[in-house]
Amino acid sequence: MTAAADLAVGQVVAERTVPLTRDSLVRYAGASGDFNPIHYRDDVAASVGLPGVLAHGMLTMGAAVQPVVDWAGGAHRIRDYQVRFTRPVVVDPEAGATLTVSAKVAALDAEAGTARIDLTVRAGEATVLGKAQVVVVVG
Repeated sequence: MTAAADLAVGQVVAERTVPLTRDSLVRYAGASGDFNPIHYRDDVAASVGLPGVLAHGMLTMGAAVQPVVDWAGGAHRIRDYQVRFTRPVVVDPEAGATLTVSAKVAALDAEAGTARIDLTVRAGEATVLGKAQVVVVVG
């Protein structure tokens, strides 16, 4: 964990590439209990007008924050986490999907001892989470 005095607005504190496969979706479905077939059946996804099988939103959200959790030294340092889902993550049956996450310091609050970390989360060229912000206790 970096001390608050060592942080600067605009500083990138974490970056990660997260591969997702259909196997990842099945494992997440089992862990979460979310067995909606749009997350594992191409025919069902197509029948409701989706471009393909989609990653679970909470899987995407969790994968996106994990680099910040690791950098911060544990989930106990996270005070708030919010996102807007802007585009679905389509997981190809063979190629899967790749999330790229970049976490940048957006604001520092010395009085509260926190930093707001803004996440940029993409699948390919598409931004899949908007206004993704994590408030972290620093120091």
